[in-house]
Amino acid sequence: QVQLVESGGGLVQAGGSLRLSCAASGRTFSSDGMGWFRQAPGKEREFVAAIRWSDANTYYRDSVKGRFTISRDNAKNTVYLQMNSLKPEDTAVYYCVFSVKYGSSWWSPSKYDYWGQGTQVTVTI
Repeated sequence: QVQLVESGGGLVQAGGSLRLSCAASGRTFSSDGMGWFRQAPGKEREFVAAIRWSDANTYYRDSVKGRFTISRDNAKNTVYLQMNSLKPEDTAVYYCVFSVKYGSSWWSPSKYDYWGQGTQVTVTI
């Protein structure tokens, strides 16, 4: 089992920044990578970003490229999501995800075996 603990959500004005953190514990020794999904009210859950442990290769949805940066601290089994130039449409619950599956699509929820409890990000005008 893997436990994921998220932190860093909150309320921010448009144009502001937030940094999300997700610490993984438990059986973390076998993992392809970690990432973030989000879900806004009335909308489907969507992929945001992911990072592969082996080479730190990163993946982003188009709407956050250039504004969000995902990074990792291998020693702490922690992944971060730095969110800059936030927009009201970024408002959502953000979920940290953990994958033990190698080779699956990073954009697919089915790749991820463990999900965090979610942290709310609200961006006001």
